[in-house]
Amino acid sequence: MSTKDNNPAPALLLETAQQSRRRFIARAGALTFSGVAVAMLGGRSTALAAGTADKAIEQDIRILNTAIAAEHEAVAAYQLGAESGLLQPEVLKVAVAFQGHHKEHVDALVKAVRSLGGKDAQARDDYHFPVDKLKKQADVLQFAAGLERGAVSAYAGAIPVFGNRDLSAAAASILADEAMHWAVLRHALGLDPVPGAFFS
Repeated sequence: MSTKDNNPAPALLLETAQQSRRRFIARAGALTFSGVAVAMLGGRSTALAAGTADKAIEQDIRILNTAIAAEHEAVAAYQLGAESGLLQPEVLKVAVAFQGHHKEHVDALVKAVRSLGGKDAQARDDYHFPVDKLKKQADVLQFAAGLERGAVSAYAGAIPVFGNRDLSAAAASILADEAMHWAVLRHALGLDPVPGAFFS
């Protein structure tokens, strides 16, 4: 699809969204079980000095809550796009599908935080989105693509920092989903969906 709003979005966009959702659902269950395993600490507590395990868990909760906050923002952003009246029907379907992915991310991450004994981050009342700059479909897609790119970068930064490697694996699964969103949105904007061999 080009940036012109009168061109229909290709069916490939919706297909990709549905495939992406199915892949994430499969991994979301793994995140829940991993969270329970973390709460029990598996064999980790014996390997770490007293107090170190608690600090590692606190750090993991902070990282998870940062991710939850970003996912809440994405849910709100896609809601804004869906209600804008600027999206063509096929593009709207993709936007709603992507929003559903972000809601599933929130659910999985919240379960992980709670299983670690933490309190999950809540959605904000207002994200101060640049509503005045969203005049056409391409503006909405570009805005969403920017958020997805930021999410990819954030998860890439979080993966090596988690104390628990199961959480790293779950974050990598979410990162893959966000990267697919970004690629699909770039394609919808008429841009190269994969601009390079490495993400930067």
